[in-house]
Amino acid sequence: MNVIQQLEKEQQKEKVPALRPGDTVKVHAKVVEGTRERIQVFEGTVIRVTGGGLRQNFTVRRVTHGVGVERTFLIHSPRIDKIDVLRHGDVRQGRLYYLRSKVGKEARIRERRRLVPETEGEPEVQENGEEAESEE
Repeated sequence: MNVIQQLEKEQQKEKVPALRPGDTVKVHAKVVEGTRERIQVFEGTVIRVTGGGLRQNFTVRRVTHGVGVERTFLIHSPRIDKIDVLRHGDVRQGRLYYLRSKVGKEARIRERRRLVPETEGEPEVQENGEEAESEE
């Protein structure tokens, strides 16, 4: 591993959620106003994810008071406090620029639903609410 890769690895955040276009996220970003620093929440839909490694960034779009606002964030930036994924969207494209021309119900994105795998160590529960006996 060369020096540049080693420096990039040190600056990357450990816990970063897997972001995909169509996801609805809350981004907690640090904002500096004069001498004070506060956290501002930006909630919207991810319309693109680009780059890789330390340079990976994503663009979030939301509509407030009838005006569309898009903001691009670097995932590993120290200015980002945390990223909460609220919903996973089910989309076919990697760039959702078509949402710019959609308004209201047209701009909705279906939610991606999938079965959650069972965690190890929890007993299986039958439909009537009783625990299933395991054969050992």
